[in-house]
Amino acid sequence: MKRIPVLTAVFAASLFCGVTLAQEPGVDIDKGMHPNLYEAQRLVVQANHYVAEAQKDNRYGLGGHAEKARQLLVQANKELKAAALAANSANAAKAKKNKK
Repeated sequence: MKRIPVLTAVFAASLFCGVTLAQEPGVDIDKGMHPNLYEAQRLVVQANHYVAEAQKDNRYGLGGHAEKARQLLVQANKELKAAALAANSANAAKAKKNKK
């Protein structure tokens, strides 16, 4: 009977790891166009790496807080990309307006 909770815990940990790995943040902002956003995104990716290493070192016994932090880093990464895209749109609109 003690095997069932252990198997459940192993399955849950595997599921959470799979979800996190599927959503790893990456650097996809043009460094030439947005150097500050690029650097911020690079640091988000680096922070995610260190949190993942902490999870491994602590055998995922961090009370779910590290996983929540990684999810927030994925969200931050998406917001940085959205900021770069918004800047691109604003710059394109400004260029179009100046062309007239």
